[in-house]
Amino acid sequence: MLQLYTEDTYEVEGEPLFGYLRGRYSRRELSSIDDFAFDLGIEVIPCIQTLGHFGQVLQWPQYAHLRDNSEVLLAESEATYEFLEKLIKAAASPFRSNRIHLGMDEAFGEGRYRQMFGYKETTRIFVDHLQRVNEICTRLGLQPMLWSDTAKNNTLMGYYDESNNPANMPGVVENMPSNVELIFWDYYHTSSDIYTQKLRQHRELGCQQPWVASAAWTWSRFWTALPFTFESVRASTIAAKDRNSGVRNVFITIWGDEGNECDIFSALPALCYYSDQGYCDQDEVDVPILKRNFEGICGANFDDWVFASKIDEPPSGCPITARTYFVANMSKWLLWEDPFLSFLSPQYADEDLESHYGAIATRLFDVIDSKRFSHPMSERLELPARIAMVLSLKCHLRQRFVEAYRRRDYERLYELAQGRLTRLREEVDRLWRYHRSLWMKMYKPFGWEPLELRYGGLRTRLETMYDHIIAHVQCMNNSSSGERRRSSSVAEELLDEENVHWRIPEFDVDLECLFYGSRTNLLLDYSRVISPSRPG
Repeated sequence: MLQLYTEDTYEVEGEPLFGYLRGRYSRRELSSIDDFAFDLGIEVIPCIQTLGHFGQVLQWPQYAHLRDNSEVLLAESEATYEFLEKLIKAAASPFRSNRIHLGMDEAFGEGRYRQMFGYKETTRIFVDHLQRVNEICTRLGLQPMLWSDTAKNNTLMGYYDESNNPANMPGVVENMPSNVELIFWDYYHTSSDIYTQKLRQHRELGCQQPWVASAAWTWSRFWTALPFTFESVRASTIAAKDRNSGVRNVFITIWGDEGNECDIFSALPALCYYSDQGYCDQDEVDVPILKRNFEGICGANFDDWVFASKIDEPPSGCPITARTYFVANMSKWLLWEDPFLSFLSPQYADEDLESHYGAIATRLFDVIDSKRFSHPMSERLELPARIAMVLSLKCHLRQRFVEAYRRRDYERLYELAQGRLTRLREEVDRLWRYHRSLWMKMYKPFGWEPLELRYGGLRTRLETMYDHIIAHVQCMNNSSSGERRRSSSVAEELLDEENVHWRIPEFDVDLECLFYGSRTNLLLDYSRVISPSRPG
């Protein structure tokens, strides 16, 4: 079984702005996917959205009448259900399967609903909406399923709170359509107990055969977080295959949130591990057989691919315990962090990330070169290798410049700019070009533009950094009174304003630790790390 998650990226007749400039699938492409899978004995199930996650569509004024808020459709509006029927027909028709995944997860926030229809408890809004969408599916002969986070407990804290049982919510059990299959999704826990308890709660909700979805941690990073994925998948699968309280249906998800920067092929070890877990009677798989199978199926070395996950770990490692609920995306926020301000550098001030990433890059490039013929898929390691190379030059760069700047060591400033900073700019360009090539080989071009803008922002900030430093060095070397102008008197500070290059204000600021106690154990998105200033 393959669930193809599309959100708005499929063709709907009469809706030209649905999936507009997003590389949407045509009906013919979807039929081709279904035909190919059918030949392999795989059922393809369309996986769409029918309540939340509609921000890509609702941003256009033509769909303003369907908005509850910027991400969620307006429940109880007849126009909404006319629209959804078109979507469901378009999504289901290319496939042989009569099953459809309706989504409905993470329908956050309040908007126009209360203004339009008055107050109603949020869970009741959700259930009433589900009944209407289920009626559409019944009329079309479709078997619906959906993520099981209902409107009232659809935050991570609420959804996974062991004391929060949705079956205890008034009106939920008696009003949930009995034919709808619920999918419990949990990508965060490494102990099987929470999965077992939540499956029991699903049965109390009236769903005697819930599905369980785990995940390969591909989102908001460049390479799958394989060690944590193994632990969370293991916990999920142990609970799912329990003879007394387990389930019949499970699947593993791969997501591309926050730009789809990750090489999804990096999830292959996780898929092999998940497969072995599903067919293993024990709690743990036979690891030597797993590694041999991966090598034979994928043409790569299992340990090499797991090693590449170290781009998101500090030199001291990142132990996984029962209290670990996420894995940091260190390489992502280190790459996109503004290089001139480097305002997150206090988080890793006591770590030697230069040597750490240098060693990762060296090993991965060695693997690519030495195993090019024996393990041809080792070429996929080039993305993490190039990222590690960039980070070996970028980490601590501002610190080196600040030390030379405050010593007024202009020769050292010049050496760093012409040497380390110039090399960094060259390696960023190589990374950008390689990543672009990788994307174009795997995907349609749509969707690359946000990533290219990220690379463009990094490249221009590095250029600005270089230009300002070189201009400062030239200014101070050409000035016979350079030392006098760096004095602290008010009169001389006013003179400094005549030439913006007498100082580098970015290097005059002492940085503060922003996430005290977290060090590098941070999961941050692009918008958080490009600047300490909020847009707007």
